[in-house]
Amino acid sequence: MKRSFQIGGAFVGLVVGGGFASGQEIMQFFTGFGIYGIMGAIVAMGGFAFLGMNIAQLGYELHTKSHKEVVYHIAGRSFGTVLDILITFFLFAVTVAMFAGAGATFYQILGIDPILGSLIMVIITVFTLMLNVKDIINVIAVASPYLMAIMLLIALYSIFTMDLSLAEQNILAQHQRVAAPNWLMGALLYVSYNIATSVAMMTVIGSTASSRRVAGIGGIIGGVMIGILIILINIAMLAKMDVVSGKDMPILEIAVNMHPVLGLLMAIALLGMIYSTAVGLMYSFIVRFTPPKDPNYKPIVIMVGAIGFMASFVGFTTLVGQVYSLMGYLGFAIIITIIFSWINKR
Repeated sequence: MKRSFQIGGAFVGLVVGGGFASGQEIMQFFTGFGIYGIMGAIVAMGGFAFLGMNIAQLGYELHTKSHKEVVYHIAGRSFGTVLDILITFFLFAVTVAMFAGAGATFYQILGIDPILGSLIMVIITVFTLMLNVKDIINVIAVASPYLMAIMLLIALYSIFTMDLSLAEQNILAQHQRVAAPNWLMGALLYVSYNIATSVAMMTVIGSTASSRRVAGIGGIIGGVMIGILIILINIAMLAKMDVVSGKDMPILEIAVNMHPVLGLLMAIALLGMIYSTAVGLMYSFIVRFTPPKDPNYKPIVIMVGAIGFMASFVGFTTLVGQVYSLMGYLGFAIIITIIFSWINKR
């Protein structure tokens, strides 16, 4: 059971990056639809649990070192090639978003220049990728329980100190920028684009499980934990919409208003989740081309880190709103193939 929780924690670490923990993603895909966003969160929880279970089990069955073997297995050679290209591209795109998110976080909480903040995250990520794969998985999983605890505290505070009525906050929420036409599509897109990026590392993580059952339970645990976090962040922002409206890092804003010390703790949690996601996605991107034992692996890690740093200058909110929603639509293809694979096994 311990291994299942480690797999679940790593799944959370892959999904809960800068946009998620900061509240920016949840604002655009859930909270911007008001009360209906909570219904969307429940739909997303079910989707993450089901897909996480299947991806982890596929990883165990195939003992794969990258996502390539999995997509070819479930989608065939022709369609698998298309999915492989899309997944590989978006692994890099979201890694860049994590570097940009780190810059925004360092600036908001410590006043450090965003470019310097991004550079710090790139350097730490590059050094981590010099470790072996089991150490990398442990790094990804470690911050999840800490984030769950701090988000529960922030959600409770937001509810009990709400200044406006729920109806008024709901109206304010519906004036926020959203990345989907309605709450259901927002939930489905959110699951879709996160699966598109996490499928690569989740297959690697699943391959380290001691059995198919352990891998599947780990995927379910991770999916449920992600759903709970979405609900907590949703509630916190909806209750404090008058405070967080228009902010790049809305959850960080609530934490700072609670107490400067809590703001610092939340910033640490946020940077930890950005770091874990950047590590997982950048590793998945690189091993698609170069195995870790290859002599070219370390130079490629440094080169990809440098290119990602330069690309992060686009800005965090822009990346969340444009890259993520596009990736969600394309990620539906992966979900459909996983569902068909599950049906065929039955």
